[in-house]
Amino acid sequence: MLTSPVVRVALPDHAHQTYGHELLPALMESGMYAVDPEPSGWPWRPWEEIDEREAEGRGVYAPLYSLSYGPSGAIAVSPGDVRGTVLIPQRCDGLCCGLDGRNGPNLACEQCGREVATRVDDCSYWHVVWLDPRAVRAVGVAGPERRVLAWGELRDEEAEIPAIEPIGAWSPVWEAAVAAALARLLVASGGARVAVPAGAVADVFRPVLDVLLPPGPPMRSLSLAGPGLPAATSDIVLVPRHPQTGEAWPYGAGVPVPLSAEVWTYLASHDDRRLIAVSRGRAGDACRDALPPLLPFRPFRPDWDVFLDTLARLPEVREPWLRAIYDRVKNGRYSAPFL
Repeated sequence: MLTSPVVRVALPDHAHQTYGHELLPALMESGMYAVDPEPSGWPWRPWEEIDEREAEGRGVYAPLYSLSYGPSGAIAVSPGDVRGTVLIPQRCDGLCCGLDGRNGPNLACEQCGREVATRVDDCSYWHVVWLDPRAVRAVGVAGPERRVLAWGELRDEEAEIPAIEPIGAWSPVWEAAVAAALARLLVASGGARVAVPAGAVADVFRPVLDVLLPPGPPMRSLSLAGPGLPAATSDIVLVPRHPQTGEAWPYGAGVPVPLSAEVWTYLASHDDRRLIAVSRGRAGDACRDALPPLLPFRPFRPDWDVFLDTLARLPEVREPWLRAIYDRVKNGRYSAPFL
């Protein structure tokens, strides 16, 4: 056995995110695993070496820096859940404080010596062990199966992630989740300006949409929809993505855009609260008898890499208006709204 008992959950939007120059926590909670359906890991090929038809056959419709030619179906687990492995010394490369997996599998089975996984724990990376699907297989163990949450239980059972960290920085989980939803939201907009009602949803989505979509009066509207909320009447709705199955909440009206359940749950409970940046890192002295809500020290910025990677894998990016947005963002990493 190479892991302790684990149960499957949806792959997080930030699974391949790099963030800052700090040590991040584990990608997966202990006792859980997720499967990446896309090819991932070493070896990599630069985009210039890949034919456009070959890329589209792999589900990529706009240029990326490089494509992985590793296996599909890599399995993400928490490093603390791994058992019976040893490091492969010649594969232990990294940029700074740990391993980044640049040379392929760096963990071998302690008993047989076969390469079985890649551990990533360098700074800027979420700490994770990616089990190689060519070397491992799932084995059932005795014990009760984990119950799949009903949609009606989501707001009570799913742990929400606050938008702002204690130091006043935006949560990297939010930056990745909003970036992934933003790519799909642009597709749903059809290139028309989108109206977003005031609140936390507007604080993270409206500034980005105002920059990326053309000026003029809004022609479509956006709101939250999901279990426990009133029926939405907007053209586009942000719905929760089930944390275990990865399925989007079924919605019959409007165009649904899935959003990470951890972020959706927070928005559904706190959308009457503004999440605006303040000039001196404090909310002011208006309410002296109560602790002010935690506010960020800068405006929200969706994750640039996650946004481009998600949009590049949507066939609609081949439409001229959306490809123009893709190219503008790709060539302007340090310009609004990703500055």
